[in-house]
Amino acid sequence: MTIRNLFICCLALLLAACGGTGSVRPGSEDNTPISDKGNDIVIYSLGLIDTNYRFGGKNPEAGLDCSGMVSYVYRQAAGLKVSGSAADIARQGRAITKAELRPGDLVFFNTMHRAFSHVGIYIGDGRFINAPSTNGKVRIDRLDNSYYAARFEAVRRYFD
Repeated sequence: MTIRNLFICCLALLLAACGGTGSVRPGSEDNTPISDKGNDIVIYSLGLIDTNYRFGGKNPEAGLDCSGMVSYVYRQAAGLKVSGSAADIARQGRAITKAELRPGDLVFFNTMHRAFSHVGIYIGDGRFINAPSTNGKVRIDRLDNSYYAARFEAVRRYFD
């Protein structure tokens, strides 16, 4: 087992221990319960970090783009079917506010001068996993990163 895989396994166990039905996010003023399905999505997506980016990619072996990553993770980790472009996926979800964000929700950005042109999976603490073409790898970014903060558009929920 590589150091990277060991780290991901330890992080997944830590996240799993923090969740569960009826659990509440530490420090959350609204006491929003953590979703088991959301935790499963986050844990699964962490295993894709450093996967190669590929425009139109829909599986880790071939490479992933942002919507392909979301579709793949939701199907594998939660048995949910979300498909199409980032804009198509945005139309399928239930709109929630940024203040209601929970791990596993999707965050959308306008990165190509058109609505909902990029999507990522929120993992908590202001961070999300995404497959940006820049640097060509699935990675974790922050919502308050100046690039993403200026392009943030919406949040959607697909479960619970």
